[in-house]
Amino acid sequence: MRLVFVMLLSLVFSCSSAQETASINSDNQRPKLVVGIVVDQMRYDYLTRFGAHFGEGGFKRLMNEGFNCKNNHYNYIPTITGPGHASIFTGTSPKYHGIIANDWYDKEIGLSVYCAGDPRMQSIGTESSAGRRSPYRMLTTTFADENRLFTQQRGKTIGVSIKDRGAVLPAGHSANAAYWFYGKKEGNFISSSYYMSELPQWVKDFNDSDIVERYLKTWDTYKDITTYQESGPDNTEYEGGFKGKETATFPYELATLKEENDYFDILRETPYGNSMVTDFALAALEGEALGKDAMTDVLTVSYSSTDYIGHNFGVNSKEIQDTYVRLDLELKRFLEALDKQVGVGAYTVFLTSDHGAVEVPAYLQSQKIPAGYLNNNDRKNLFRKFLQKTYGSSNLIADISNNQIFLNYEELDSLGLNLKDVQDAIVNEQIRYPNVYKVYSAYAMSTTEFTNGIEVLLQNGYNQRRSGDILIVDNPAYITYGKTGSTHGSGLNYDTHVPLLFYGNGIQQGSTLKKTTITDIAPTISALLGISFPNVATGSVLDYVIKKD
Repeated sequence: MRLVFVMLLSLVFSCSSAQETASINSDNQRPKLVVGIVVDQMRYDYLTRFGAHFGEGGFKRLMNEGFNCKNNHYNYIPTITGPGHASIFTGTSPKYHGIIANDWYDKEIGLSVYCAGDPRMQSIGTESSAGRRSPYRMLTTTFADENRLFTQQRGKTIGVSIKDRGAVLPAGHSANAAYWFYGKKEGNFISSSYYMSELPQWVKDFNDSDIVERYLKTWDTYKDITTYQESGPDNTEYEGGFKGKETATFPYELATLKEENDYFDILRETPYGNSMVTDFALAALEGEALGKDAMTDVLTVSYSSTDYIGHNFGVNSKEIQDTYVRLDLELKRFLEALDKQVGVGAYTVFLTSDHGAVEVPAYLQSQKIPAGYLNNNDRKNLFRKFLQKTYGSSNLIADISNNQIFLNYEELDSLGLNLKDVQDAIVNEQIRYPNVYKVYSAYAMSTTEFTNGIEVLLQNGYNQRRSGDILIVDNPAYITYGKTGSTHGSGLNYDTHVPLLFYGNGIQQGSTLKKTTITDIAPTISALLGISFPNVATGSVLDYVIKKD
């Protein structure tokens, strides 16, 4: 009798859950358009630190009227652009989708490869090689791919960014198109033969206009610079700046500086790069008639200028603060256009970032916080001596990149060495070097199930076929970088903690301090749409984000 009761109870809950899911994903609730926004190198605390300067129509609209996941993190190493964009839209980590870095050493061909590079393709919209791109190195589907399959290819997908990888990877394998910016003396949005044989007319019209050229103007602070109390002084030793200008201080006369800074490429490192992306995204919205029928379309938009500016000027710069003040206005402009062209309540938006950034170590040192710079040449010299002394060979290493050591298997075989023994010996050697925090072997990554700490992040970023034999973690806030500007890549909170905002059709209003991970986004959007999850998604559905009838 008890067994029958339990079975009936299970059936009741099962039916209830099915009805709830059907309610969430019913056709009349499915958004006409999903917009995935990635703000490159956006730390979570930018939302709170600069919040007093935001208006009601941008970030605050998303936070106040949507759902704010305040404790959202990356769950793998490395926290960099290529893996970040891939993970957001596939719902899994580099362990499975295979984008282990922006560039990595390919063990099969013995050469470095680029995450979005594809020499089989041709450039569309430029004579340069900048368009020879595709997502073929990404091994799994995105939620946009699954939406294309679900709608029998009637739902469109368009990717837009300054960076090629910021457009290509989010849009997925079956996208109608991805577009990115090529600067130099051209200043156009371009694409790849992977998607098309020529640019559509609306893109040609955009490139033929003066939209991009008009941004070669003065960059001064949007508000009175004295009101920017949430960042450091305008003139510090921790900033890079532009060639042709002695100090990294406002204002910047871009028309004058362009010749020494690769002409239109200078716009990448100003807030106007974000403005161009908004302009182009809105042109795509109209040119592709996105969100105009019953089939859900997907538009991915990556704002990359925030990353260029962070690398150049640093986390604590006036330039970064002004960039986010201006980005808030871009979001307002974008959302208002969505209201008008797609309809209020007819679209869903999420906003997140591909990684955070570390404060400039030199600045941290001035505040008596442990930080510093790595001397890789000294480390390499010590390692070279170790290899020669221990094995009588300096040819055991095929490559060192992305904090990984790749062994030369042919040399191992010729010397009759055991792979695991050599890996273990290198781990024990590397951990002795200055400012090395952790070292693990590929064998440990493949045979040990880590459950907490930075080891889990390493394991989630470790791809058995593509990653190296040795994985190295440097001390907190110690970086391989110049003395000015910020960078990223670690598994520490300043790199992993990024915003996650959901807004619009089907989204609950509220916030949470529960820990969420970047891989939860794609399953959550898939559940909202009622489509299959990306084929190797490992994240969880954030059911409390989705509105229930």
